[in-house]
Amino acid sequence: MLFPTTLVGSYPQPEWLIDRQRLAGRFPPRVRARELWRIPAEYLAQAQDDATLVAIKAQEDAGIDIITDGEIRRESYSNHFATALDGVDLDNPGEALDRSGHPNPVPRVVGPIRRRHAVGVRDLQFLRQHTKRQIKITVPGPFTMAQQAQIDYYDGSRELASLDYATALNAEIKDLFAAGADVVQIDEPYMQARPEEARAFGLAALNRALEGVTGTTAVHICFGYAAIIHARPSGYSFLPEFQQCRCGQVSIETAQSNLDTSALEGLRGKKVMLGVIDLSDPQVETAEVVAARIERALPHVAAQDVIVAPDCGMKYLPHDVAFAKLQAMVGGAQIMRARYG
Repeated sequence: MLFPTTLVGSYPQPEWLIDRQRLAGRFPPRVRARELWRIPAEYLAQAQDDATLVAIKAQEDAGIDIITDGEIRRESYSNHFATALDGVDLDNPGEALDRSGHPNPVPRVVGPIRRRHAVGVRDLQFLRQHTKRQIKITVPGPFTMAQQAQIDYYDGSRELASLDYATALNAEIKDLFAAGADVVQIDEPYMQARPEEARAFGLAALNRALEGVTGTTAVHICFGYAAIIHARPSGYSFLPEFQQCRCGQVSIETAQSNLDTSALEGLRGKKVMLGVIDLSDPQVETAEVVAARIERALPHVAAQDVIVAPDCGMKYLPHDVAFAKLQAMVGGAQIMRARYG
């Protein structure tokens, strides 16, 4: 199929499950933030399962081809995995600057980072059980996790920490494919935010996380959630470097930033998860607008290498807006299939 559609990862969590106003009023949590959940602890897992079913059904009803679990069980894209590792003191968080330059509570690394058990396999199995379509699950990248932590171990070296994060993540990714994932996506937004360090050691850590992995892998790199990071640069500071990445797909945003799509020339040979839904604008795109956003990328990436997606996660959008935008995205992909099929 030309122009398959997917989410970048997240879908809006229901208001009955999580306090969306409190969630939107803060930077995405790096440590656990149990106070955001509206459901008592003893019923939370069941409630999260129910809300995940709603997210799966919404994607199917909108016509999405590659389904995620909506990241419904997560307080943020990264803390679900990063706080499940050995070597992290969760009772005494550290502090690090977020990508907007503000201090934020973060995991404090006090020992060797190790994965003690699979973190997302049960979530993946639940997703596999409840849809017959292709499925994707997301994990945070080793470079981003190292940036979102206070490194008191490893002599304070983010590079050394990122390599152990990568080893832990490598085991997780292999377990996710063994459990039935069609695609595993690694979220690495801090490679865009801190490109010098990304060039120095981030790509090496990412490749270590992908070592020996045989399934379809994607890397997501973006300018941050539109609800939180409002200013967009004119282009990516770290993009052609992904030619040297073991991943098969690279996820980028083009809609909100109105990205010059000639930047995609540097990704020849990779599939491009093309962000075509502007998450900063509550106005729902038409299918024709989506098709035009896809079309302007095609001089620089082959049609068969394009996967259609929103710019970033849809976590902060109102539910009705998110669903309508997915429908428009599917409609735009259908226009393009008819045009190029």
